[in-house]
Order: sequence, then C-alpha cells, then structure tokens
Amino acid sequence: MNRQKSYKDHSLTGTLYLVPTPIGNLEDISFRALKVLKDVDWIASEDTRNTQKLLNYFNISTNQISFHEHNTQKRIPEFLEKLERGESIAQVSDAGMPSISDPGNELVQACIRQNIPVISLPGATAGVTALIASGLSAEKFTFIGFLPRKKSEQKKYLKELSTRKETLIVYESPYRVKNTLKNMLEVYPQDHPVVLCRELTKIHEEYIRGTLTEVLNIAENEELKGECCLLIGGSTLEEKETLSESFEAISIKAHVELLEEKNNMSSKEAIKEVAKLRGLKKQEVYKEYHNI
Repeated sequence: MNRQKSYKDHSLTGTLYLVPTPIGNLEDISFRALKVLKDVDWIASEDTRNTQKLLNYFNISTNQISFHEHNTQKRIPEFLEKLERGESIAQVSDAGMPSISDPGNELVQACIRQNIPVISLPGATAGVTALIASGLSAEKFTFIGFLPRKKSEQKKYLKELSTRKETLIVYESPYRVKNTLKNMLEVYPQDHPVVLCRELTKIHEEYIRGTLTEVLNIAENEELKGECCLLIGGSTLEEKETLSESFEAISIKAHVELLEEKNNMSSKEAIKEVAKLRGLKKQEVYKEYHNI
C-alpha cells in the first residue's frame, strides 16, 4: 500500500513531476507547467532536441536528460539517486501527457516503490482534445492508443472492439491510417460513424467527420499529413442486428466471418451460405474470402 499526501513537506526527497507539453500550439502550456520546468533541477525528456525548442521559446534554462523507451532501464536508477538526494525532476514527452502512449509509467512505479512523491499536472492530451469536438458521444469513451500493425492482428483486435458501445480513441500514423480504415471496413458497417482528426491545435488542424466509407474515400484520394487521431463511434444494438441481417452493409469476407462466429459454421459452410444469400457463385465467395 502507498499513501501520498502530495503537498506535505517532502524535504527528505525530491519530487517527480509529470508535466504535459503542448500537442502543437506552444501557447497551450499552463503557467504552472512553466513554473515547474523552471524550478526543478532536471527535465527528463523523450527527445531533448524537441523539448529544447519549447524551453527556448519560454526562456527556460533547466538542464535536460534524455529519457525514452530505449534507455529506460539505465535512466531509472540514475533518477532515483537524484530524487533521493533531494533533487526534483520534471518528466515530459514530446507532446501531451507522459505515459499516454509515451514513456513514463515505469519511472512512476519505481518512485512509488521508493516512497518518492509523484505529482501529475493537468494539460493537453490529443485523444480527449479530439473527442470533445468530434461530435461523437463523449459521455463514455475508451482510449485504445495505437492498434497492432500487422493486418491479421489488427483485424482480430478491431473485431473484438466492434461491439463496444462507447466511443473509441485510436492513435494512428498518417502513413497507416488508410490501411487501418480499410481493415475497419471488413469489420464495421460501411455507414459506421468515424471522425479522423489531424494536426490538432496547429494551423492545418482538420476534422473529417462522416461514415467509414466517406472518410476512407478521402484517405485514399488525398495525402493526409500530421499525426492522426481516429475516433470510432460506439456500436448500438440496432446496428448489431443490422450487421447480422443486412449483408449489404459489410464485405463478403466479413460476412463469411460473421456467419462462422455467429452460427458456429466452418468456413466451407459459411462460404456456401454467403453465396446463397448474395446470389453469387461459391467460387466467387471463396476467392474473395481467401484474397485470391
């Protein structure tokens, strides 16, 4: 058990501050974040070059130490020594909140084990920033982060997510977002609501709101730049019934997979049934299912 009173006298040790940085517009940083960055002894940065731009902009001269996924095990003991000597550290990622799809959590856990206070500052995070302007329900949501990169693993995961009723927040690279939307089309109905946000808080900020097929059409015909945040509308009971009854809404392959799962059919049986329902030859469905 660990019980922390954040603002009592911690003179025997330093404090680890988790400081959010702007996700684009540098003016989004808080006064408190700037004060902490100025007052601490060290700044642990995911990329010191990137953080230096922020420090230069606000005339902050605090020394930095690199802290990223490749040197975590080396740095944590060094940081613990500094903190136990009474030195304080501000940990930052390149953009947004530390630990959210970025380094940080292992350092937090190590500090908690050593009874070193950990204080988190509120601030920008891309997922929630995108969510509240998306037009999708923000009452309940789940942060997914980055999806698996391999097509088979991604489709399997998307299939698991497809029945979730809350809005889902996904981070994606502009180089992979088109293929991700294509994979979604094999799992979700064509008219499923999605919102693609890019370049958040920057001059080219854009929200692309529409159905899955509409957003995919834009991704296929335009070069989308900047880190993307993809929001997926929650499933509804009515939509699930439509998915199982109206095969026009899904691809042939997804239709076969749906029958396999729903009716406990073999792929051979499901292919035969899909061919019958769609008025197609079994060979056509077989080729589509096996990507031949």
